[in-house]
Amino acid sequence: MPVMAAQHRAVLDDATAGTVAIGRRRVRRLGFGAMRVSQACDAQGRSDRGLALELVLGVRDRGVQFFDTANIYGLGASEEILAAALAPYAEDVLVATKAGFRPGTLAPGQRSLPPLGRPEHIREECERSLRRLRVDCIDLYQVHVPDPAVPWTETVGTFAELQQAGKVRMVGVSNVTPEQLREAQAIIEVVSVQNRYSVGDRRSERVLEACERDGVAFLPWAPMLGVAGRPVAAVVDDIAASRGVSKQQVALAWLLQRSPVILSIPGTSQLRHADENVDAAWLRLGDEDLARLDIARPPEEPHEETVQHD
Repeated sequence: MPVMAAQHRAVLDDATAGTVAIGRRRVRRLGFGAMRVSQACDAQGRSDRGLALELVLGVRDRGVQFFDTANIYGLGASEEILAAALAPYAEDVLVATKAGFRPGTLAPGQRSLPPLGRPEHIREECERSLRRLRVDCIDLYQVHVPDPAVPWTETVGTFAELQQAGKVRMVGVSNVTPEQLREAQAIIEVVSVQNRYSVGDRRSERVLEACERDGVAFLPWAPMLGVAGRPVAAVVDDIAASRGVSKQQVALAWLLQRSPVILSIPGTSQLRHADENVDAAWLRLGDEDLARLDIARPPEEPHEETVQHD
């Protein structure tokens, strides 16, 4: 019997995937990335808000405590859906959102939205997120990306001001280099870092190491990105086939075993896929599996600020 089938619909507890500290809070290390939640569709391909709510509630029923969103996801719809499904929020639920891009839709061929880290923009987007999430204070507010046109210290300083004003409880950063992380830490307590990282893309290894050293939660996005077309893909395929699980589950299990500060946030627009992602918490890779994945790891590459993620 496949490993995951035996545990299907089992509920996460603190022991299954472990917990990680985010500031003074602790949450289970498998969360939900809500970038695609507004894309939930019915069988005819029509957008269906009811299915989106069912998705969030289904994930919550599996014991997930951490929900990650951003002001640009679904042009604000992701935040609204989370609030409709979860507000008033249970004490163990932690919702994180982000700001730092110019809201809009991607043009054909455009890889990501342009960054926008000006203080007035961050303050305006904070107010919008507060309303959409139906809260007076955002649990975790993350700088979505550094804006090269705005001094990094100025952008991070605005998040610090919002925290001092009582609109933000904790602050994190995203898509940063080790140097940018250090600069942010000199301004404010950084409780989380959200960077692209996976078994097939380890360009943020130094950032992860800094998080381990400082006790900062590390939220890797795009767990399958960087796997396809690399030698590691064949190893992931082989492990998945031998265990009777999906490639996504192998990638998620690897992340959970890679470091105790990792909080994985896989996202989807379908409850079936969300269930499969949660099931990965019960998958344990053996020492031989981990060694094979490390041998096939990609070569070190320069840090790249790729920014659309879940």
